[in-house]
Amino acid sequence: MSYRLTVSASRRLVRAASACVVSAFVVAGCSSGSGSEGSGPTSASDPATSATSTSRMPSTSTPSSTRTSAPASKTPKPSAKHSTSVAPSPTNSCVQRTYDRLSPAQRVGQLLMIGLDANSPASADDRQIAQQHVGNVIYLGGWTGAPRLRSTSNHLQSQATSSATGKVPLLIAADQEGGSVQQLKGAGFSPLVSALQQGRMSAAQRTAYGKRIGTQLRAVGVNLNLAPVADTVPPSMTRSNAPIGQYAREYGHDPSTVAESVSDIVRGLHSGGVGATVKHFPGLGRITGNTDVTTAGTTDTRTTSTDSYLKPFSAGIKAGVGAVMMSSARYAKIDPTEQATFSHKIISGVLRQQLGWHGVVITDDMNAVAVQGIPAGQRAVRFIAAGGDIVLTGRAADAAPMVRALTAQAASDKKFAGKLWASTKRVLALKQRLGMLC
Repeated sequence: MSYRLTVSASRRLVRAASACVVSAFVVAGCSSGSGSEGSGPTSASDPATSATSTSRMPSTSTPSSTRTSAPASKTPKPSAKHSTSVAPSPTNSCVQRTYDRLSPAQRVGQLLMIGLDANSPASADDRQIAQQHVGNVIYLGGWTGAPRLRSTSNHLQSQATSSATGKVPLLIAADQEGGSVQQLKGAGFSPLVSALQQGRMSAAQRTAYGKRIGTQLRAVGVNLNLAPVADTVPPSMTRSNAPIGQYAREYGHDPSTVAESVSDIVRGLHSGGVGATVKHFPGLGRITGNTDVTTAGTTDTRTTSTDSYLKPFSAGIKAGVGAVMMSSARYAKIDPTEQATFSHKIISGVLRQQLGWHGVVITDDMNAVAVQGIPAGQRAVRFIAAGGDIVLTGRAADAAPMVRALTAQAASDKKFAGKLWASTKRVLALKQRLGMLC
C-alpha cells in the first residue's frame, strides 16, 4: 500500500473520509484444490538451509503461542519457550518439522495474505483458505469493536485445519499506524494520533504507545501489525507527497528522527505481543503519486542504494522487526527497469545482502493500480523470484490464479522452486517467532 492504505477500494474510501481530520490524527498501500501430504526439497538441497534470520526479538516481549483452540480474546503471557534474543533460523527443528508435514500446495499457501473487508461476513475467506490453502489474512475497510474482531479472528483460526493449512495458524494482520490509518476502531481500541505526532513524543512515551497498540491488537487475535512507516518525507514535500506526507504518516522529516521513532514503535509493538512490519522499502517519501491509485509520479529519481533514507529501515531491523514491506514505486538510481516489489537488485541486493535482512519480505497491496497492468499470477511469481515471501492482495479472488502461477513456475524451474520453499520456511520461522508453532 502506497500507504498500505489501499489494499482495497473500501480502504481508499475510509482513508478519504479520514483525511479531513488528518491534522489531529495519523495513512501507504495494501486487495483451489486440496493437496496431498508430501515433501519438497530436502534440507540438504533446499536454499533455505543456508538462510538464517538476523532480526532480533526482545527476549521479554516475544508473544506466546496463539493456537487455533485458544480464544483470540485471551492473551497468553509470553512463554520462555518462545522468548529469544535472536530470531529462529528458518531451518530450525520446529520449522523443519512443520515444513516437512505440509503438502506442496500448503507450502505455497503460506505465501499468500488475502483481505477480509469489514463489510463482509467472517466466512468470506473460508473458501480461499480451504481450497487455496491460504495461510494469512489482513483486516481491511475499517473494523469497529473488539467483540466482533475477536469473534472473527477465532473463526479465521478455526479454518486453519489439517486439510487447509496443515494446522498452521494464520498470520492475521492489520494496518494500525495511527491518525488516518487506523483500521480497527471503537470499543477496545484507543484513538491514535498521527505518526508525526508520535515522532514528537519521548522515546519512553513512544515505546509505551506502541505497546498499547500491540496489546489491543493481540487481544482481538491480530498477531502482525503492518506498521510502523519507515519512510522519510523531506520538509519540502510534506504537501506534495501523496502516499505519506499528506496524511502525516511519517515520524519526522530527517532519517535520524524517523529511525529513532521506528525503533521505539517496533519494540513497543513486540512488548505488546505482536510482530511489527517496517514499510515501504526503500521509501515512499520522495515521490508525488500514490501507488494505490496511480502510476503517475511514482518514480523516485533520488534514492540510492547507500542513501541515508534507508537508515530507518535498518533501525527497524536492528530493533527486531517481524517483516519488511516493499514499495511498489520505481527507483531510477537503484533499478531503472523494475518496480521495487519485483526488483532482485532491491530485495535480494539492497535489503537482504546490504542491510542483512533475511526474514520475511511482504508486498504492498498487489491489487493496487501501480501493478494492475501485470496479470495477478505473474505479480506473485515475479515477487518471489526477486527474493520476496508473502504476496498480499486485498482481492481475495486473486489467490487462485496466484497459486496456479506459483505452482506452475516451481514445476518448470528448479531455481524458482528453491526460492519458493525458502520463502515458506521464512514465513514459518516468523510464525514460530510469534509463538504460533511448536
